[in-house]
Amino acid sequence: MPSSPEPGSDAGGPDSIGSLAESAVLGRIVSRLPAVAAAEVGPGDDAAVVASPDGRFVVTTDLMVHGPDFRLAWSRPDDLGWKAAATNLSDVAAMGARPTALVVALAAPAETDVAVLEGIADGLREACAALAPGCGVVGGDLSVSRTLTIAVTAFGDLGSRAPVRRSGARPGDVVAHAGRRGDAARGLALLFARAVDGDDEPDRGRAEALRAAHPDLVEAQLRPRPPVSAGVDAALAGATAMLDVSDGLARDAARIAAASGVGIDFDSAALGAADGPTVFGAEDHGLLATFPADAAVPDGFDPIGRVTDDAGTVSVDGAPIEPVGWDPYEDWNGGTG
Repeated sequence: MPSSPEPGSDAGGPDSIGSLAESAVLGRIVSRLPAVAAAEVGPGDDAAVVASPDGRFVVTTDLMVHGPDFRLAWSRPDDLGWKAAATNLSDVAAMGARPTALVVALAAPAETDVAVLEGIADGLREACAALAPGCGVVGGDLSVSRTLTIAVTAFGDLGSRAPVRRSGARPGDVVAHAGRRGDAARGLALLFARAVDGDDEPDRGRAEALRAAHPDLVEAQLRPRPPVSAGVDAALAGATAMLDVSDGLARDAARIAAASGVGIDFDSAALGAADGPTVFGAEDHGLLATFPADAAVPDGFDPIGRVTDDAGTVSVDGAPIEPVGWDPYEDWNGGTG
C-alpha cells in the first residue's frame, strides 16, 4: 500500500496550524474566499443564512481523506480545494439545481503549515468561480487530526422546478452524457505507473513532470471540471433521470436502472470507446441523464444509448456488462479512486 507523508510531518514551524490560534487560522482562510450571492449571513456567526427562494433547497455532502481519496505527493493544496468543491457541485447539478453555497470542514495535523489550508481555500474559490459563479463558502469548521480530511456540504436552488431524480427513466428514453468519459481513470493509471519512486511510493517530482507531459489526463483526475451548468439545462430540457458519474459509467448507470426499474444500453460507437476507463473508470464527474425520445437533448450532452425494458441491466450494444466501478469499501487498496 503506497503512502505519502502528511503535510508538514517533519516538524511544526512557527506558521503551522498548531502554533496559531483558531481565529488566526480562520482569518487567513476566510479572507481568501469570495462573497456568496445567496448568503444573507456569511462566515463569522454561529451559522450562515442562505436564501432559499421557494422554501426548498438541495443539500449534499462529500468527504475527501488523505490515502483513499488523494495523495499529497500528487495533489497541490489548491487541487484539493478545487476537487472538494467540484465533487459536491456536480452532485447539486445532478439534481437539476443551481449551486448556491458550500460549508467546509477541515481537519489536519497540528504541524501542517497554514499555507496548505490557504491553498485549499484558493482552490475552493477558483472552482466556484469557474464552475458555479455566485456560489462560495459560507462557513465550516477547523480541527486537528492525524490525517488531512476535507468535508464539504453543498446547497443548491431548484427554482420552481422539481428535482431530477434517478427514478424517472422510462423505456425508450435517450441516454445522454455531459462531460469527460474515462480521462480521470486514465490519469490515475498514469500516476500509479509513472509518478512513484522505486518503492512504489508517490513521488512529487515525478508527478509534476507527468502533469507537464500529460496535463489533460492528470488534471482530469486531480482537478476535474464537471459540467455543472448542464444540470439546470438538462432539467429545463425535460430530463427524466440524472446523476453525477463519480463511480464509473457502468456502476452509475446501474443506479439509474435499479431506481427506475429499467435497463440502460450503451452504443459503443456513440461512446467513442467502450474500453475499461470509459465504461468503468471513476471520478470524471460528468452527468448521465435520460430524456424522452421526442425531447431535444441540450447542448453539451452526447446521446450514448437508450433506456430498455430489461429491468436492472446495463449493456453495451445489447450485450450485458458487469456494473462495476469505484467503491471505497470494495476497492480501496491504499490508492485513490
